[in-house]
Amino acid sequence: MAALTYRIGIDVGGTFTDVVCIAADGTETLAKAASTPQDQSEGVIAGLANLAAALNLPLATLLARCERIVHGTTVATNALLERKGSKLAMLTTEGHRDVIEMREGLKPERYDLRLPAPDPLVPRRLRLGIRERLRANGSVAIALDQASLATAIEQLRAEQVESVAICLLHSWRDPAHERAAGEAVAAALPSVFVTLSADVLPQIKEFERFSTTAVNAYVGPVVSRYLGRLRGRLGEAGYPGAVFVILSHGGVAPVEEAARLAVGTALSGPAGGVAAAVALARAGLGQNLVTFDMGGTSTDIALVADGTAALGRGRVVGGERIALESLDIVTLGAGGGSIAHLGSGGTLQVGPQSAGAVPGPAAYGLGGTQPAVTDANLVLGYLDAGKFLGGARKLDLAAAQQAVAVLAEKLGIEPATCAMGIHRLVNARMADGVRVATVRRGVDPRDFTLLAFGGAAGLHASAVARELGLKRAAVPLFAAGLSAWGMLQSDLRYEMARSTLAAGGMPEDAEIAGLYATLESDARDKMAAWYQGEIAVQRSADMRYGEQVFEIAVPLDDMDWTSPGLGQRLRDAFHARHRALFTYDLPEEEVVLVTARAAAIGRLPPLASATRPGAAPATAQATRRIRLEAGEVDAPVFSFDALAPNQALRGPAIVESATTTVLLLPGDRATMDARGWLDISLQEPDA
Repeated sequence: MAALTYRIGIDVGGTFTDVVCIAADGTETLAKAASTPQDQSEGVIAGLANLAAALNLPLATLLARCERIVHGTTVATNALLERKGSKLAMLTTEGHRDVIEMREGLKPERYDLRLPAPDPLVPRRLRLGIRERLRANGSVAIALDQASLATAIEQLRAEQVESVAICLLHSWRDPAHERAAGEAVAAALPSVFVTLSADVLPQIKEFERFSTTAVNAYVGPVVSRYLGRLRGRLGEAGYPGAVFVILSHGGVAPVEEAARLAVGTALSGPAGGVAAAVALARAGLGQNLVTFDMGGTSTDIALVADGTAALGRGRVVGGERIALESLDIVTLGAGGGSIAHLGSGGTLQVGPQSAGAVPGPAAYGLGGTQPAVTDANLVLGYLDAGKFLGGARKLDLAAAQQAVAVLAEKLGIEPATCAMGIHRLVNARMADGVRVATVRRGVDPRDFTLLAFGGAAGLHASAVARELGLKRAAVPLFAAGLSAWGMLQSDLRYEMARSTLAAGGMPEDAEIAGLYATLESDARDKMAAWYQGEIAVQRSADMRYGEQVFEIAVPLDDMDWTSPGLGQRLRDAFHARHRALFTYDLPEEEVVLVTARAAAIGRLPPLASATRPGAAPATAQATRRIRLEAGEVDAPVFSFDALAPNQALRGPAIVESATTTVLLLPGDRATMDARGWLDISLQEPDA
């Protein structure tokens, strides 16, 4: 009998690194290891070793049988948030070095008169102007001056910079000057990381292009070094194959592409969770989902509507604008490690500070003394101190009680009341995050199912859903590793974009067809270099009305591209999309095609799936005294893994596995779906 082969997904979180493998027969296995912020690759290898042990295989044997590894990393995000990127310089058109400092003339808090200006990633002395100029139509006004370029390169050498962003005016029309400058820098300073705006974001809007390129140059060396270390460690451990990285748009790319376009990894980890939600929607969970990914340090929230995840542009990470296409994810500083403390005025606050992996919550016994959400949940009885991570890590109940008691004394309340306050407050914060992702975007969340995953989400899913008025929630058996699982459901993706501004707003049919044909061909060629299987193409456009200052993304996949009237069909598609988003359209207004987009999709072979085998309904393993808002109750405790298909449970109850725990509140009716998730119907206790 042939040995099983495996595909492995790896998600590095702030507290734990999750490693999921799916065998060729559909069997799924999850392992965890503590994250290692100083070098994430150490935690990855530890997680793989734990996975091999769970499969009763030597690590080298597991890796030798592995067909593909897909990785989500927070290296770029952490470098931005902690301002620990490379020493960065910028070459730009003479007279335009302050674009990234002036931004768009707007402040994040426009009515705060005392708000200090944000510090740009590139200090002014390292933003060097070179003599050259393209006109807006791409014609040369001033040729690239080699003397000024040589002078700038000598300044870069003297400053010993690690990375250079080259952002020249109107290079989206013609990248020739940027490419010549990049070649000169690379020849003179071969160890320096060079990024061209024409390669990162070849489209209009100078600040967005300059900012995105600067971020790529800032995090590029850090991400490249990390991915190099990871590949080296995997090779030493016995893995011979390719490593893929999930990018912010939810597609995966080879590790070399992720190192080149490092800015595309800024939402790498959370993207896996959204990809998992799309896969579960296809599997029958429901077409309209709100993802609720609560880990150790943060909670990520996104929408899946009609089975499709929303994409957007113009995300801000660490105060920096990133204009690449990315999944529309709202991130909150609320997780199991979020620290409860006294805020201004002596009120109880939770987060955004996190205890992280080290020292972690007080209950971890690693030196933490401040109470975290995990400590509160332990004090309330929701967690079993002896079964955390399947018993691999014992929680210190006394330390958690002491940490909560100290805060309770400051507040002048009982410790149990303080723990319940922490639990309720973090629930309210996360419900507000869901409102940001739904109500503020014109979506009624009551029509959606809350898909809760991440190690901590199961304890909060029912309360958060109730606060929002939702009627249904779902918690997958693999909740703690669903982001890593989702990475294995993602296809390869490569995006191309080109801005075009025609005098009449909309180019002629032949020009539109030629533009998209070129984009599609280039995208297919790039994908063919990565992947030899089925390749599909998705087309879209950024369009606006003539007097508008912003564009909206319009999907074009279902449009007829062969018959006459192509420009009019683009106009009609824009009007329909504008009407869907804003409830109105203006058919008499001019429509402007700003940026054409094409994405090549490398369709990976589907993974095998396994349904839960039939079994007798599981009985409660024990009862546990827990505290709810109405008081203390004795709740039955069930093993998540032992639940039979279609087995029904009633709250209050605890459902726990080695990696996650679900709290069912009074009135909850839960059914174990044969496809692997706990389906929770939310009702009033007396219903």
